[in-house]
Amino acid sequence: RTLGKTGWTVSAVSFGAWNVGGQWGDVSDATAIDTIKAAYDAGVNFFDVADAYGTPPGRSEELVAKALKPVRDKVLVATKVGNFGRRQEQPLPYTSPLHVELCCDASLHRLKTDVIDLYQCHIANLQDYSIFLEAFESLKKRGKIRFYGVSTNDVEALKRFNRDGNCATVQTDYSFLHRTAEQGLLPYAKEHQIGVIVRGPLAQGVCAGKFSPDAQFTDQVRLKWNEGPGRERFLQRLAVVDQVRFLDTPIRSMAQAALQFVISHSAVSCAIPGAKSPEQARANSAAGVHQLEPAELEKLRAATTTCV
Repeated sequence: RTLGKTGWTVSAVSFGAWNVGGQWGDVSDATAIDTIKAAYDAGVNFFDVADAYGTPPGRSEELVAKALKPVRDKVLVATKVGNFGRRQEQPLPYTSPLHVELCCDASLHRLKTDVIDLYQCHIANLQDYSIFLEAFESLKKRGKIRFYGVSTNDVEALKRFNRDGNCATVQTDYSFLHRTAEQGLLPYAKEHQIGVIVRGPLAQGVCAGKFSPDAQFTDQVRLKWNEGPGRERFLQRLAVVDQVRFLDTPIRSMAQAALQFVISHSAVSCAIPGAKSPEQARANSAAGVHQLEPAELEKLRAATTTCV
């Protein structure tokens, strides 16, 4: 797949490095590194991370650096800036381009690299992206980054970020449980040759079909699913998953089918599912080898119209 204006060819199922950092449950450094290496060995050449990922923040970048050091010249590494310390309620201000540039220097240090292939704004809904755009242009001219993009679900925010036509990529939520992007963001990205990187292709694991209605969560990310509105939404999503269990076959898991759904959209460049074990990484990567049958795709779309 071609990743937008970058011209790079990326693996349709790539790798998201949030999960290996510990915020989704404990993962040892050794297991995290083995997981990233397993993805590479399975054919993945695009790895996405963020300075905010990990416990403590920055750990995911450091793990990516250790795992990919022997093959750095054979892979593309993307990271994000804008949310450092937010989950710890100690967010950085980002009130000047200098703040962004200093964060870039810190990411370069953690990633043990001279250049970041793709640098993305991690703030989804700014009314004015001038500070980030000015910083990104400066960093690009100085050779610290190659291309830049934004992470958002809001097509209007994407338009603001792309005001000068220089946005190379957009990272957005998209899955068979969350199809809103089909209505505006995906068509806009395709029209403007903006590469689409899909985060949440498994809806934080729900699309895999392994959770029961009485499931309880202890990780930082899904703790809110245990009660209140978060619980209600979780149960609603489980009900949809129960309607599409025809996707689970002897030769393909629900998770693999969910990934195949995402990459079937013509605007999508790649999906970046997370993994916490080498086995998960290999299974995710294998999903990119095959496609859903047209009849399966039509049946899945019909069963998830409420998710648009």
